[in-house]
Amino acid sequence: MSVDSQLPPEPEAPATDTRPPAIRVHNLYRYFGRLKAVNGISFEIPHGSVCGFVGANGAGKTTTMRILASLDYPTMGLAEVCGINVVHHPEQVRRLIGWMPDHFGNYEHMTVLEYLDFYARAFGYSGDERRERVQEVMEFTDLVPLADRFSNKLSKGMTQRLCLGRALLHDPQVLIMDEPAAGLDPKARVELKHLIRVLAEEGKTIFISSHILSELGEMCDSLLFVNNGQIVHHGDAESLKAGTDGAGGALFDVQLVGDPQSLSDWCAVNPHVEFLESRKFGGRIRVDREDPETAAGVLARMVRDGLQVVEFHKEQRNLEDAFIDMLGRIDRGEVAQPPPQPPPAPSFTPPGQGS
Repeated sequence: MSVDSQLPPEPEAPATDTRPPAIRVHNLYRYFGRLKAVNGISFEIPHGSVCGFVGANGAGKTTTMRILASLDYPTMGLAEVCGINVVHHPEQVRRLIGWMPDHFGNYEHMTVLEYLDFYARAFGYSGDERRERVQEVMEFTDLVPLADRFSNKLSKGMTQRLCLGRALLHDPQVLIMDEPAAGLDPKARVELKHLIRVLAEEGKTIFISSHILSELGEMCDSLLFVNNGQIVHHGDAESLKAGTDGAGGALFDVQLVGDPQSLSDWCAVNPHVEFLESRKFGGRIRVDREDPETAAGVLARMVRDGLQVVEFHKEQRNLEDAFIDMLGRIDRGEVAQPPPQPPPAPSFTPPGQGS
């Protein structure tokens, strides 16, 4: 017996995913006259991930999502879903995506069950298969108790579950969700967040926009920040919430005995520290360096100068603070936005615009 035959077999290398990204956008533009709604953005989202899309009103989020859902034409650039061009093959793309817009229409005098059954027929389901599929979706979205309720008489949370159910009827690979949590009460937001994580665990790719950034951070694998039609950040939430601001400082919560105004007055005359926000028993401050020695020195001076500090701890920034700080740094010119690439020549002529 040879020596080689006595050795244990080498472990097989993990299989790599050779599929194209679930969503790929490259050098995408969308102009409305002189308005540059989308201004040369590029990004990729892998299969089975949840990506949050963040930006101020008018930043280009909905326009980008509508292009990916084949509901709008880009001025220039490339948009693909699972490797399929959304402009050249919109019908194929629509079979792969579930579109959940921020507002959608329903019909008077049509129950929840009738509404979903209508769309199941539109997707080509028939007979027992249709009834089973509608039942599966209603059970997943907890709509069974509402089966006989008129679809236009639902609460906001129930309506969003109905919209999600409609988007899931044809079992899409990719879900594109524009502000699904807008207007929901806390209980409905928790329920929606749970459904999204369950869908992600089943292998769905989810591209979701929201103004509730804290919840995006909890449910998303990555965040995509857009400003003035351009990408300014694409990464995980933790890198933005590390308690370090863009200038290299750190944020602290300080609580003390006595007048909270004394903290603001002390910060105004001391180096390395800036008062940010008043709170009931103190406030938030920014120390201009992140190293522990500087923070310890600030605390020692507070105590030495007579502030009766009962709590002093470094805090994580919330995503709202991180986003606002990032936009502020861009506006001040401290961080340059990446210039868009030269616009490519249009590769298509939208219907009705040809000669």
